[in-house]
Amino acid sequence: MHTGVNATALAVFVLFFVLVTVMGFMAARWRRADNALHLDEWGLGGRSFGTWVTWFLLGGDLYTAYTFVAVPAAIYGTGAAGFFAVPYTIIAYPLVFLFLPRLWSVSRVHGYVTPADFVRGRYGSKGLSLAVALTGILATMPYIALQLVGIQAVLDVLGVGGSGNWFMKDLPLFLAFAVLAAYTYSSGLRAPALIAFVKDTLVYIVIIVAVIYIPMRLGGYGHVFDSAAQKFSAVNPATHKPVGSLVLGPNAHWTYATLALGSALALFMYPHSVTGVLASKSRNTVRRNMAIMPAYSLMLGLLALLGFMAIAAGVGKGVKGFNAQLAVPQLFENMFPDWFTGVAFAAIGIGALVPAAIMSIAAANLFTRNIYKAFIRPEATPADETRVAKIASLLVKVGALAFVLTMDKQFAINLQLLGGLWILQTFVSIVGGLFTRWFHRWALLAGWAVGMAYGTWKAYGVASPATKHFGGSSAEIPVIGQIGYIGLTAFVLNLVVAVVLTLVLRAAKAPEGPDETARADYTADAGDPAVDGAPQPAAAH
Repeated sequence: MHTGVNATALAVFVLFFVLVTVMGFMAARWRRADNALHLDEWGLGGRSFGTWVTWFLLGGDLYTAYTFVAVPAAIYGTGAAGFFAVPYTIIAYPLVFLFLPRLWSVSRVHGYVTPADFVRGRYGSKGLSLAVALTGILATMPYIALQLVGIQAVLDVLGVGGSGNWFMKDLPLFLAFAVLAAYTYSSGLRAPALIAFVKDTLVYIVIIVAVIYIPMRLGGYGHVFDSAAQKFSAVNPATHKPVGSLVLGPNAHWTYATLALGSALALFMYPHSVTGVLASKSRNTVRRNMAIMPAYSLMLGLLALLGFMAIAAGVGKGVKGFNAQLAVPQLFENMFPDWFTGVAFAAIGIGALVPAAIMSIAAANLFTRNIYKAFIRPEATPADETRVAKIASLLVKVGALAFVLTMDKQFAINLQLLGGLWILQTFVSIVGGLFTRWFHRWALLAGWAVGMAYGTWKAYGVASPATKHFGGSSAEIPVIGQIGYIGLTAFVLNLVVAVVLTLVLRAAKAPEGPDETARADYTADAGDPAVDGAPQPAAAH
């Protein structure tokens, strides 16, 4: 274990960082089209990515550095409850297989760049579209911040962060941010798409090596699980309950199940997830990816086991106030040779850059299309849209960096949990609209507002030792009296309000907005006349 700078690991880490930086800038020329100033080109990679590029892009997008750090950290801290991330990703892909191809088709026909574009076109409502756009930006900001937290955790263990004056302490993070901002501005979505090949390859190599090599050094998986069971059997003096468990107790079933289901419903409501899908070149590309993406869920299950290995390796043992987010980086430094520690840290670091780039692009697309063009400058040209989106992506990353540097890290985690609750409230408008025009636009807006207000209020009331509020995502579910995921309860309330008000508004014959889509738009594929003859995205407005 190193007490200072791990020079060998740092050198390998920097080498990979330089490699992906060069790739990020080179990506500007990769599959570059003639209309390079179009938002489709910068923000969706020209909608040209095939099956493998999309698979790596979505994997790099959804399985982030924070996933690498936080899932094992949850296992390290609480045991079985932290495994909820594994079933929720398994549940998600069959669900989204039903509606993502429809979203791709209608978006391709009408040139939609964001889910809020679709909502505006489907319901003829700029207000509902604005609500979806603002929710997406709001939910994405803390997610980007947590990618920087993941980089910071690696830098701390490498010995180049966490000490000295504030500027020198955070200088490596500033440099990482500057590189990310520069190549995202230059290359758009092509940069993270190209870098995702390196990121995902490193992640698979590191995890496969880790689940074989580390248990061999620790005496086998039997010892790993025995060590975890011994830790979790200890009683927390504050609560007089065990600190965790290897198997969920009966009282935790509702919490676990509702959190997994709610998270699965929310996963592809995030704008960065939709961005990866809309960048695909065909409807079949989307369908194939939903079929093969569960390979990442297998990887995630293996990744989660690192939390138990950290316990068996004695990571953080006897250290008062040990930060569980450092459990995996510290485990790697303790167990691996220095050179492979650098490879593992590079996987985490690059695993932060890829999703952070996609998230900032997705948030910038939302701002440009659904706020700037819709309300500020309707006559904006495609070149204007691209220029504004580039600037917006920079501002989003600056906001995330300021968040990380000025606020408590636990608060960033709490807000990311809140972001999942918020983004789930767009599900009714987006997914409902892909299958039916029955819902009334005003009812959907009211349902969204009620779900957002109720969920935020309930989450605010959950205490946290570090931040006093927003300390978790679970509370008692009304009627059944069980503890469950607040976001799912808010979603049900959202849906009920939307259904009831739609019935009332239809009975009152309230005016409905125009629907610019047609039935055939939802099943069109690349090569269909409806797609080939579609207007350019700028004209869709």
